[in-house]
Amino acid sequence: MSDFRYIGTELELFSRAVRWKHYWAQHLRPFWRGRVLEAGAGIGSNFAALGSERVQSWVCLEPDPALARRIRAPQGLPVEVVVGQLKDLLRDESFDAILYADVLEHIKDDRGELAEASARLRPGGALMVLAPAHQFLFSNFDRAIGHLRRYDRHSLQSLRPPGMELRLLRYLDSAGMILSLGNRLLLRQSQPTQSQIAFWDRFVIPISRRLDPLLGYRVGKSVISVWQKSEGV
Repeated sequence: MSDFRYIGTELELFSRAVRWKHYWAQHLRPFWRGRVLEAGAGIGSNFAALGSERVQSWVCLEPDPALARRIRAPQGLPVEVVVGQLKDLLRDESFDAILYADVLEHIKDDRGELAEASARLRPGGALMVLAPAHQFLFSNFDRAIGHLRRYDRHSLQSLRPPGMELRLLRYLDSAGMILSLGNRLLLRQSQPTQSQIAFWDRFVIPISRRLDPLLGYRVGKSVISVWQKSEGV
């Protein structure tokens, strides 16, 4: 049994940001199929956004036992909850898609983590990362919930594992970037309030959904990437 304990307290708040989850999920859904693995699944708040008829089974990998116990799968979706990390999975387990949603920035050896994840992908499988963007936005909130870094397009792409081809790399939530910059420079909060999350999700995300494509997905407070394993690997 893992003795890992997650230091953040924001998972419950962000689980209610349904517009945001559906927004970033729409970019990943074409690659989300077959047997999938969600690394650092938290309390299991991504089922509604990513679940589809193309998913055959879903493995939630979560190192914090207390969080793992809170995961509740929707009816009809075959879900397995595993307490631990990649190294704790059976050696021969493989997947069609692996997701790190706001997880990679917590991992010290991010390059090694992605290399190990890619080794567990089947040919044609996809490795997906959603992460907070731009180190200049690193705030008290990042520090409070255990973020080690934020990424930009270059730093995230530099982690590409061998044998993987880039399929998607873009920034999301250009309007939200203004709020993050305000928190970094003015508010300096270590935790957003429920009302702030609700305002961002209800009013700011719809603006970003319209603005991001106009900006060519070149601006945003989050960065998203998809690599696909070569069919012959």
